[in-house]
Amino acid sequence: MDPPASDDEVKPENLEEAKEGGPLFHCDLLDTEIVHKIAQALLPGLASACIDNTTGGLFRTPASVAVDIRRDMVDYLFQRSENFVAESVVLQGGPDAEVSDHPYDIISEFIDDFVSSKRNFFSRVSGWLLSERREDRIDDFVQEMELNGFWLMGRREAVAQTLVKNVDVKNTFHCDMKFKSPEELAEHFCNCRFREMDCMNEGCNSRFSAGQADYHDSVCPFKILPCEQKCSANIMRRDMDRHCITVCPMKLAKCPFYTVGCQFTVPQSTIDQHRSDYLNSHLFYILQPVYKEASVEDLNRRVEQLETISSSRRLAAARDPRSLTYLIRDLEAKLGPLQISSKAKDCEEGEELNGKKEESPKKEEYINPPKGKDEGLESPTKHIQCMDPSPEKSAASSPKHQEIGNVLDEKEELTGSSTLEDKCLEPPIEREILKEQPAGKEEEKEATMPKVVHVESPTKGN
Repeated sequence: MDPPASDDEVKPENLEEAKEGGPLFHCDLLDTEIVHKIAQALLPGLASACIDNTTGGLFRTPASVAVDIRRDMVDYLFQRSENFVAESVVLQGGPDAEVSDHPYDIISEFIDDFVSSKRNFFSRVSGWLLSERREDRIDDFVQEMELNGFWLMGRREAVAQTLVKNVDVKNTFHCDMKFKSPEELAEHFCNCRFREMDCMNEGCNSRFSAGQADYHDSVCPFKILPCEQKCSANIMRRDMDRHCITVCPMKLAKCPFYTVGCQFTVPQSTIDQHRSDYLNSHLFYILQPVYKEASVEDLNRRVEQLETISSSRRLAAARDPRSLTYLIRDLEAKLGPLQISSKAKDCEEGEELNGKKEESPKKEEYINPPKGKDEGLESPTKHIQCMDPSPEKSAASSPKHQEIGNVLDEKEELTGSSTLEDKCLEPPIEREILKEQPAGKEEEKEATMPKVVHVESPTKGN
């Protein structure tokens, strides 16, 4: 245990007063925000110590030991804070070693050490420290002490002020100035940067030191500010985000014609002006899917016709693609169908002709007769055009021709269908093949002549 404070510790102050020729008056103002923050941390620390100290006990409750543990806690914190400078030098390895200088961090560490010292055997060996039930019991006991007025905030702040003075060795969070007369001290109170101030914003009850006024002003949720999106409204800081994304007229929004092609993002208050400025583009976007075969020039000409037959103000009043589409439909009933340019028509007709040519078969087909032994036969590659026979020539055909026709009829009956070659084999072709054949060689000609001539023809009789 640390030794108690001796009378030698107050000698430096007495010597200083003797040197100045009289008693000195100290300014005991502190940073209000830090003091309030430390005072809030004292009550949960006391509740944790009471819960851990009575864990597993049958006859002891946290409320029954709260008074004794509070007294022990205050004594422990005072003693640790008074010896903080010596402890930091020993623990860090020398007077020049860097130590934590923020009072809240230092005192929070003291509170954790005190809570650990109050844990009983059961709480140490069990998994109690990591359980959620422990945290719930601590929160419940804190609320119980606040409702019963146990250790009020004013008393906790008085303890916190003493702790801050003991650990704030650099005088960052408290004033350490001394004055010879009460008048000088009173004058200093009016200008001390640690004097307490109230927030002037309506609805805010915060209290802070004068040195923290600028910081509080920058974060106060009740401060009235102009709209961040440059509209004319003045909004509380806490309501700014909701205003900017809901009712602010300068909120950025997509163009109503975004779904048909307009990619602009404009402030909500300027959407009407945007519809008027970009009316031509919106009309073009509406007409484009209707007239897919039209060129850009045709669509632009149609847009000019729509603007001529109707006023621009009436067209710009359409608030969405659907209403503008209905309006265009009524106007086009007066204008009639869109006239596509000749260049576009020629392109379409060319594409149609190319498609028909690809689908249409050849009109001229060729018969390749076999090589003949007689000199009167023509070349095997002679091209003969298939022609429709006339009734007169068919009737005047020779008995040889009738015999060939009978053979073809028998073939048709066997196969079940007539072939294109049979339809195209006509008497005029036979006469040209049999021309200049000797009468004595008819039987030889019949033996060498093919029974079936393959002819490719798309339709019958052509």
